[in-house]
Amino acid sequence: MKIETRRLQYHDGDVVLEGMVARDGDARGPLPGVMIAHAWGGEGDFENGKARALAELGYVGFALDMYGKGRRGGNPDEHAALMQPFVENRSLLQARIGAALAACRALPEVDAARMAAIGFCFGGMCVLDLARSGADLRAVVSFHGLLGAPGNTRDVQIPARVLVLHGHDDPMVPVDQVVALQTELSEAGADWQVHVYGNTMHAFTNPAAADPDFGTVYSAVADRRSWRAMSDFLEDSLA
Repeated sequence: MKIETRRLQYHDGDVVLEGMVARDGDARGPLPGVMIAHAWGGEGDFENGKARALAELGYVGFALDMYGKGRRGGNPDEHAALMQPFVENRSLLQARIGAALAACRALPEVDAARMAAIGFCFGGMCVLDLARSGADLRAVVSFHGLLGAPGNTRDVQIPARVLVLHGHDDPMVPVDQVVALQTELSEAGADWQVHVYGNTMHAFTNPAAADPDFGTVYSAVADRRSWRAMSDFLEDSLA
């Protein structure tokens, strides 16, 4: 296996975006495409590593860009400033990740009929909103994502399978939001699962997360279990 990567520019209207594509250079024929939506700081080493890991599982991994080419945060205040316009305007968020889906689907090495998306933190919200919008893809997976409903997809049916991987002690996602999401997904006709990890806070997949006062703490156990759950889910959904 030889993992090959390249940068990919694409557009949402006049906004230039740039992500990273990873694939097994020895693989033949179109492969299922799996997008990776970044956390609030923007596309970077963490997401690119996930793209490579997905390529090792036999997919084309695409670490997408929600903010624009070269726009990345360097500290929490900058991260929040980049993320907040999308939190406040979920139609903007849905259009932006929809542009990523179109770009990934158009790649010649991708099987356009077998698409999925995973996301972390803010990226979890992004992939859930992609599913909520009724987008044509097989599956989405949210890792410690923000779960609040967007308010503009109430009557939309969700064709994608949905897997939510959540830390029980995540202070950014109250228990009532988890319950509300389950009701929302059922009403939208989704095939959904929610896995809750005990004694686990926000950002549990990020080895750099080490701020219990802020509520972000890495958990090697939850990281390993959630990746295994995602792997099984994608294998079943993209077969």
